[in-house]
Amino acid sequence: MTKLSLLCGTAALALSAGMAFAADVVAIEFTDTPAPTEAAEMVTTHSKSSAIVRYSDGTAREFPLSYVSMFKNTDSVGGQPAGQLFNAKGEPLVDMNGDPIIAETPDANSLLEVDGKLFMVTHYEYDWILGNGTEARRADGWYSRMPMSMSLASVEQGADGALTATSVKPIDFSSVDGIWIPCAGGPTPWNTHLGSEEDYDLYFQSVSGEKNLAKSSKGLRALSEMYLGGAEANPYNYGYIPEVTVKADGSTEVVKHYSMGRATWELARIMPDSRTAYFGDDGNHVALFMYVADAAEDLSAGSLYAARWNQVSGQGGGAATLDWVKLGHGTDAEIRAIVDSGVTFDDIFETTTAEATPDWADQGYRMIRAGHSGDEIVRLKDGMEKAAAFLEARRMAAYLGATTDFNKMEGLDVDPQKKNLYLAMSYNEKGMQAEEGAPQDHIQVEKITAGATYEIALAGGRFDTDGNPIVSDWIGTAMRVPAALLGEDIEVDALGNTANPDKIANPDNVFFSPAMRTLFIGEDSGTHVNNFVWAYNVDTAKLSRVISQASGAEATGLQVADNIGGFAYVMSNNQHQGDWLSSMPEDVVARLEAAAVEMYGSNDQGTPNFKLDAHVGYLSGLPGL
Repeated sequence: MTKLSLLCGTAALALSAGMAFAADVVAIEFTDTPAPTEAAEMVTTHSKSSAIVRYSDGTAREFPLSYVSMFKNTDSVGGQPAGQLFNAKGEPLVDMNGDPIIAETPDANSLLEVDGKLFMVTHYEYDWILGNGTEARRADGWYSRMPMSMSLASVEQGADGALTATSVKPIDFSSVDGIWIPCAGGPTPWNTHLGSEEDYDLYFQSVSGEKNLAKSSKGLRALSEMYLGGAEANPYNYGYIPEVTVKADGSTEVVKHYSMGRATWELARIMPDSRTAYFGDDGNHVALFMYVADAAEDLSAGSLYAARWNQVSGQGGGAATLDWVKLGHGTDAEIRAIVDSGVTFDDIFETTTAEATPDWADQGYRMIRAGHSGDEIVRLKDGMEKAAAFLEARRMAAYLGATTDFNKMEGLDVDPQKKNLYLAMSYNEKGMQAEEGAPQDHIQVEKITAGATYEIALAGGRFDTDGNPIVSDWIGTAMRVPAALLGEDIEVDALGNTANPDKIANPDNVFFSPAMRTLFIGEDSGTHVNNFVWAYNVDTAKLSRVISQASGAEATGLQVADNIGGFAYVMSNNQHQGDWLSSMPEDVVARLEAAAVEMYGSNDQGTPNFKLDAHVGYLSGLPGL
């Protein structure tokens, strides 16, 4: 039970008049925000929910909630637009027309209290360089993505709990070669920020026995020319878990944890022991990874594992027991030294084809499907085990027999009381169905385009597949989907939904509040016309819709702070408003376009201004717990 130390909204006024409540909070539930149907509400991020707080003396209070936008990516907060991108020298990036490049995709948030001061780290995930001349730019071979950044906001808290960003400045990643596509992230138990790098457009890919860099050439060019000023970027410098330490004077220190391995990371979430971490690996034919650090609160050295799914049911989202394959042990310094040696994919693996080497299995090659739908026939070169484990983690997982059938694995978080890990699988498709002729086919569950959020039981006393003990009490043992967290595909409705709007579709961000006993889940849906943020009580299984995002916008930046200065906050951002679904009828799109122009105005080309705006904000009205 927790103390209600201060009340929000009108209750705060009551407190100032001496009407404080000393009873313990015993339960919190949320009322539903309806799925919007009117155009004005469909193009507005909002909440109509309330939090009902029940106390040990039998009383209850209702706290109306609202969504507050702290700032937009285009807002100038302390000198330049919040989403402004910079090169390694700290100079603003400009596009081929000389216009400043402002990222439209805020993602992760970590609201941190450091020596009594509030700061917020925010990711900017990617930028597509949209606007006039887009097709010409693509024809010219211009970059499809930009070198990205994180920002640090200095935040002030008002007496009513309102959060105001007083400055926003970029975090300097030049000491670690910059950062590429920081996706989800969040705070560590020791009050630092743990981020991510999705290595889309950068990784080495072997096709038909040849190394194919066509997919990664634009990303490398953007990093080399736009960020590094002409120095050649190395793909093996990207795809890691970065950690940001914020100091009370507003300065920051950054590291990349090479020993946590390289993949297309959604984020890494630390367990209560401050040693064990689980990863969301975003993409097609990906793996579930676990890292166990050698020491608590120190991610610079540890062991990397990948899960093997042992299916016990294929119904719905399926169910399985889990085994763990150890990929290797390493330190940040060791892995960085391998990268700095100039190692390439061809130094780590030999590749061939069935046509070129019909007896490939007899010659020590293995066929894998990892990171994409195509098969590769590879053979690990002598002495390259550590390089493979940490630089080609997903390939090494498949090579050693772990499961690389997962699809679009997103955010995750833990309920420390019940020892359950919750993992969002945005689309239960592709490798998660039976695949004839696949080199491995561990997962064979029903196709659910709306995805599912899995529950993974955690325990200690476990061993890896080689029989060696795993030194952690937070090891995944079994995986299933609670009924309320399974998406439901439907025939397209009148608005264009292809998933039931009263159930979660395409879960992405997740964050657990121990004080509220609630798992918050944000959507990145290609099946809901409006994405939502949901509250799922893990004890009662009640599911409530608490935020409706503007149509087309992805819900990002999910973080819950249970008590800062007597208030609780559910941080929630959005990105790419107005990305209408192809399933939406033309008349619905026309209504939304018109409403957006009326409410937000438009540019010279008639594009609603809100399509270029993205919001960093939070759910307001919650009492501190």
